[in-house]
Amino acid sequence: MSTASVSVRPGTVLADLLPASRVRDIALVAGGAALTGLAAQIAVPVPGSPVPVTGQTFAALLVGTALGARLGFLSLAAYALAGAAGVPWFANGTSGAFGASFGYVLGMLLAATVVGALARRGADRSVLRTAGAMALGSALIYAVGVPYLALSTGMSLGAAAAAGLTPFLVGDALKAALAMGLLPAAWKLAGRS
Repeated sequence: MSTASVSVRPGTVLADLLPASRVRDIALVAGGAALTGLAAQIAVPVPGSPVPVTGQTFAALLVGTALGARLGFLSLAAYALAGAAGVPWFANGTSGAFGASFGYVLGMLLAATVVGALARRGADRSVLRTAGAMALGSALIYAVGVPYLALSTGMSLGAAAAAGLTPFLVGDALKAALAMGLLPAAWKLAGRS
């Protein structure tokens, strides 16, 4: 009985385990955008907030980490542009570029890029490094989303943080915990940590 081992060079992300080609890149970008759109449909309203709890932030961080900075950025850019153009795959089947929660979508684009760059440096290989990458990614989403929420609704920054940040911290911790298990496990399944 033989076991196959995957040879992984430094700077590799999970997507690099597939043979490189333009078709692969297009499929990964489209798949990452679709996964984010699908995860956005898992939406739970938060009383007092125009922003629901969704699976979209988890998907965006997972896509960025698995695809790397370039493909992660392209995937979330495709998601944002298609949603802004009318594809109903933002939270609760909405679309458009000027809703109160669109800033979070823009933050996800930035976060996917950053966590993708960190993944190229091995941030997805251990539980602790994955936790750090997910925390930074979440912070970036809020750094863009909360001020956008304040501007788009006329709320003060404090009120926007109370409505668009505080109620989501526990859910984000759970999403990070899930990523902390999934990503290192994926590398172990691939035969290399």
